[in-house]
Amino acid sequence: MRFSVSKKSRAVAKADAGRERRRRRRRKKMRETVKLISMEGFEFVIDREAAMVSQTIRSMLTSPGGFSESKEGVVTFPDISTTILEKICQYFYWSIQYSRGKETEFHIEPELTLELMMAANYLHT
Repeated sequence: MRFSVSKKSRAVAKADAGRERRRRRRRKKMRETVKLISMEGFEFVIDREAAMVSQTIRSMLTSPGGFSESKEGVVTFPDISTTILEKICQYFYWSIQYSRGKETEFHIEPELTLELMMAANYLHT
């Protein structure tokens, strides 16, 4: 018995394969990045490696309990302002560079010091 595949079914199969490849790439990209959301709703999309500088975020993203943070890669901080969360994200990237031997200064504005220290204590950074 001989089977033949029409040109139309080949085209459909090729289109499905393309969609699946794009879907896999999107999922992979989502696993490589993390979205941090401040109390005002601002979103910071950062590399997962940078987010892992924080022990708290690392625990949220890697816990086996099936928490939404580990499934979706989104962490909301209802008590951290946008300004502070932005500075924390900068620190994560600075910390990676520092650990690789690039010693640069990390400037902290004096008016942010107290809030930043409280957030750093919560995030274990």
